[in-house]
Amino acid sequence: MTHTAPGLIDVHAHFSPPTTPKSRQRILEASHANNFLVPEPYEWSLDATLDFMDETGTALQMLSNIPTGHQLLRTSNDYGLEIVAQHPSRFGLLAALPTDDAPAALEETRRVNGADGWAMTTVYNGRSLAEPHLDPLWERLDSQHAVVFVHPNAYAPATAGLPTPLIEVAFDTGRTITGMLYAGVFHRYPNITFVIAHAGATVPLLAGRLSLLGAEAWVPNPRGLTTQDIQIALSRLWVDTAASASDQQIAAAATVFGDTHIVYGSDWGVACTNTASAKRNLHALHTTLAITPDTRAAILTRAAKLFPEAARRAQSAWMS
Repeated sequence: MTHTAPGLIDVHAHFSPPTTPKSRQRILEASHANNFLVPEPYEWSLDATLDFMDETGTALQMLSNIPTGHQLLRTSNDYGLEIVAQHPSRFGLLAALPTDDAPAALEETRRVNGADGWAMTTVYNGRSLAEPHLDPLWERLDSQHAVVFVHPNAYAPATAGLPTPLIEVAFDTGRTITGMLYAGVFHRYPNITFVIAHAGATVPLLAGRLSLLGAEAWVPNPRGLTTQDIQIALSRLWVDTAASASDQQIAAAATVFGDTHIVYGSDWGVACTNTASAKRNLHALHTTLAITPDTRAAILTRAAKLFPEAARRAQSAWMS
């Protein structure tokens, strides 16, 4: 397909390597046991993804997938690189890092050649991104001026009898980003661009409380963060619009992070997102009154600033 005009740049899109019917059935049964009542086994499809992209005017997806096993993670990264090699103008890769093991994560940054950025989950095999063992990894990524996509822990157990993708992912994100804030990650490594999934989830709602109470004497604060430190750190974060383009969420994100730090995300490629829900979210973004029309338009392609090489590949296809 030849593109004649720029399209959407989607920073929050998932993929997965091929699986067997037996493994998909096993995942379905585990999902149902965790109150995630998807009707049938899910399998990611390259053809269906390209069809969805063409239907929605998406020029480029930045793919991510973060399996819990280290070997599965490496296999997934290699498969992601194959997809990008086959369709360089349509996809970029945010390669996953196994953040329960800093040396292994550092090795993966060296092993993966050609990733456009990095993907991490808030809690990986029980270990949070706020833990100090990751400092050597942050130092390396800071020296590279890397872009890091932070996704919630999709494998967390259900809460309140409801599936993890509905509410727990939002609270999981808020807990981890707050932990990273007090660990000084955002202050100590200012050259890393962090993109937080789902419009920052609960972080915008916590921001006011953190500004009001976060520097009080009764709050453990080993790095002595001031109210201004907290506000500055949060304002440096970027967020995507995946499943989060409602007026309420966009207004909160623009207030805390600034409307120039919002990029488009679809959450395509997982069982909790289908064509209809992804289109509803995109329609909400196109029509929200929480931001100006110019800002709405800018969000759709702003990720070109974060991923210039991937955007260049896409641009070459638009111009051909």
